[in-house]
Amino acid sequence: MGKKKIAVLTGGGDAPGLNAVIYSLVRACHSMMDCELIGYKFGYRGMYTNDFRTLDLNSTSGILHKGGSMLYNSNKDNLFNYTVEENGKKVKKDVSDIAIQNMKNEGVDVLVVLGGDGTLTSARDFARKGINVIGVPKTIDNDLPATETTFGFDTAVNIVADNLGRLHTTAESHHRVIVVEIMGRSAGWICLHAGIAGSADVILIPEIPYTIQGIVDKINQRDAAGRPFTIVAVTEGAVEKEGSAVIGKVVEDSPDAIRFGGVADQIAHKLEPLVRHEVRACVLGHIQRGGDTSPADRVLSARYGTKAAELIRDRLFGNMVCLKDGHMDAISLEDVLGRGEMGETSKGGAKTVDPNGELVNVARSLGITFAD
Repeated sequence: MGKKKIAVLTGGGDAPGLNAVIYSLVRACHSMMDCELIGYKFGYRGMYTNDFRTLDLNSTSGILHKGGSMLYNSNKDNLFNYTVEENGKKVKKDVSDIAIQNMKNEGVDVLVVLGGDGTLTSARDFARKGINVIGVPKTIDNDLPATETTFGFDTAVNIVADNLGRLHTTAESHHRVIVVEIMGRSAGWICLHAGIAGSADVILIPEIPYTIQGIVDKINQRDAAGRPFTIVAVTEGAVEKEGSAVIGKVVEDSPDAIRFGGVADQIAHKLEPLVRHEVRACVLGHIQRGGDTSPADRVLSARYGTKAAELIRDRLFGNMVCLKDGHMDAISLEDVLGRGEMGETSKGGAKTVDPNGELVNVARSLGITFAD
């Protein structure tokens, strides 16, 4: 068999560990087979515009620890429903065949796709059109049901826990209540893990609807115990009982059109008249995605990248790398989307926190309230 040409892309939002996967994939591929690698820039857009760079030992040197992606990210380029301009008007078209022809012209044999649900859906669709595809799951939210842990999650938890600690000291100094908004969309994994690790007093996650009175009760309880300050950690998609998630904006050309945001401000506004403290809202935002990748995520990413190389070597295309029972495995892309095969509660295809699970019970045992 001749030299393989392997293309890589990183779609969707950025996540710590993307560079580590690329770094590991390049090295593992070169150690396992005769190959060359290229990386499409800005996800699927690079396939459409044929914009790529060479990936080799030199070009990927020194990226293992870095967050973000050396190939850049885009979450607005679904080539099966892509915005193009025709006769002065913007229209949606399926331009996937153009991308496929670009790949053929470059002699690409295999496409490795690093991404979340939207990105992997397109990966599956390219596989259906005959492309040799390998998927690698990516999200800091840790809400993909077909894998136990995604890279980037540990880094995000570390960042949030560190910032909760920093906010703890200023809240204590001023006797304030600080409401901290945390990423995760409709899954509370980051908030739950970081809330426990960062000594939050209240944790609000989408899986357990909260009441404002429940938060007030906790603040009053802490006041009575001589601890006149409170940290409230809230997932961006958390919902009040008989309420709904707070939508920050709608981005029409994104696979995740609904962007949550503003729940911390809303809670702070409702709390302040009910307690004797100044209440502040703090939105951590994209700081949760940035900076260096944690050592644990670097190791996990190396495992994902190496397993992807093994699937390429063994010609096991149409599969996604996954972590199952602590070991690297593979699952068909056809079976990935919307499946909750790890046993967690599944909502809308996402892996979500079990409201009666061990970690929630651990938090309650530590005196943390979910305000339910």
